[in-house]
Amino acid sequence: MESTLAEKWPAGRFAVGSFSAGDGPVFPGLVTGDRVVDLRTVPGLAAHGTVRDLLDRWDDALPLLRAADGDRLPLDGLRVHAPVEPRQIVQSGANYRTHVIDLAVAHEPEGGRPAERVRAETAAMMDRRAAEDEPYAFIGLPSSVTGPYDDVVIPSWCAEPDWELELAAVIGRPAYRVPASEALAHVAGYTIANDVTARELVFRRDMPEIGTDWLRAKNAPTFTPLGPYLVPAEFVDPADLRVTLRLNGDVMQDESTADMIFDVARLVAHASETARLLPGDLVLTGSPAGNGKHWGRLLRPGDVMEGTITGLGAQRNRCVAEEA
Repeated sequence: MESTLAEKWPAGRFAVGSFSAGDGPVFPGLVTGDRVVDLRTVPGLAAHGTVRDLLDRWDDALPLLRAADGDRLPLDGLRVHAPVEPRQIVQSGANYRTHVIDLAVAHEPEGGRPAERVRAETAAMMDRRAAEDEPYAFIGLPSSVTGPYDDVVIPSWCAEPDWELELAAVIGRPAYRVPASEALAHVAGYTIANDVTARELVFRRDMPEIGTDWLRAKNAPTFTPLGPYLVPAEFVDPADLRVTLRLNGDVMQDESTADMIFDVARLVAHASETARLLPGDLVLTGSPAGNGKHWGRLLRPGDVMEGTITGLGAQRNRCVAEEA
């Protein structure tokens, strides 16, 4: 089990997560270095039994977290769970320029336009989209969430499981119809999500006029590894983070969030135009280039995915076949 941060944090920096010891209950903890402060032992925070409870009162909880001092437990002796149980998950599609351009080139028919022309035309389309259009968003199910070091179970019906490492924004204040200029004030922090996808089920072949089938393609149990921690927004610049996924040690995705077409503020604002976002909800920001479909190499039982995002730690998930 991985238990350390991907990099050494400076003094005063912390993260929040969900932990358990042995067969004990899951509890909220504050991570500093290789220690976890059990927040059940901190005055003013002891009544918050889950991280979502903290997020429900984030404005009051954050100052207490900055000064939290209680029982300190060694991180490597604890099980790390998904940092929060969201009520809602909003996901974003086609939100990285390089990813969309690569897909356009890959799907150009043989004998069609030259690759450089496809790249140039798609890049221009992305510029127009960023200036004039809206993000593409859809809904995920919380039941797909699993821990950052738990196994990802490949269902027997899934023929083309694929990885999609993403930055996830965690809502800390309710957000409804907020403008992009105010949207980041509703984000409590950030974490890592891997939006595993059954690629063969994305498009309904029997009903092409309807389009995508996100229910089956993305929402099997364990298909959303989350965490390891929630890092408060004050410590994160979401505009320039490195998103890296390794498969069995080989780098498959490695891109900056600067390549996003729509930034976190626009994604949160767009989602809030329709839905009332609640504390603990996730807004996934889309996956950069380098998915398995691009490489012609999809997930198999025994594969190990390791995902890191600058300053947010690392997750490590082994793929296993569904038991008969």
